[in-house]
Amino acid sequence: MVENSILKLEEVWKTYKLGETEVNALRGLNLEISQGDFVAIMGSSGSGKSTLLNMIGCLDIPTKGKVYLKGKDITTMSESQLSQFRGKVVGFIFQEFNLLPNLNALQNVMLPMTFQGVSLSERERKAEEILITVGLKDRIYHQAVDLSGGERQRVAVARAFANDPEVIIADEPTGNLDSVTGKMIMDYLMKLHKEKGKTMVIVTHDHEIAEYAESIINIKDGRIVPNGINGQ
Repeated sequence: MVENSILKLEEVWKTYKLGETEVNALRGLNLEISQGDFVAIMGSSGSGKSTLLNMIGCLDIPTKGKVYLKGKDITTMSESQLSQFRGKVVGFIFQEFNLLPNLNALQNVMLPMTFQGVSLSERERKAEEILITVGLKDRIYHQAVDLSGGERQRVAVARAFANDPEVIIADEPTGNLDSVTGKMIMDYLMKLHKEKGKTMVIVTHDHEIAEYAESIINIKDGRIVPNGINGQ
């Protein structure tokens, strides 16, 4: 593995059983992402892109093959080891926001830090700082249920950065937003990517969103499409 590689998939297969039928969502897929890359993954429904996202984010392990995060083979880790390791290295942004509606913005952003044993005062300080960075200074103490869609997604972006992860993975981060708000969210992600040097992986079906990335990976039938990298 090259020295600056942060994510690597080697001959990864993911097979699901549907009754007596086996479905190969990923078929011997190889992929390497370097530290500081900004990558978009594109593919139609059923192409395997969501399964690939789960592999890259270490939310699932392959049926066959190896997945390396920061040089560590996650397929050899216990569930608790993987959860702790993933929590330190990877931050997630979801299309559905996945905020706790009865917590305020600050509390939602503090939550991932709780699982990493960060002190209360430090959790509050960091959460407030990140929320200000994404333009929510005046909404810090508003409950998630009272925020607009764009504000909720900005809270979700802030939460993804809470533990200062090295990798940010976003699954259709603008899918539930209008085009103006979606552009604003992507501008924030670009700003954080450039300022903090984070590795960014975005799964999207939107070509305009994919254009923010430095390289585009197209996936079809569980395989990377040849010449589907670097926007070709």
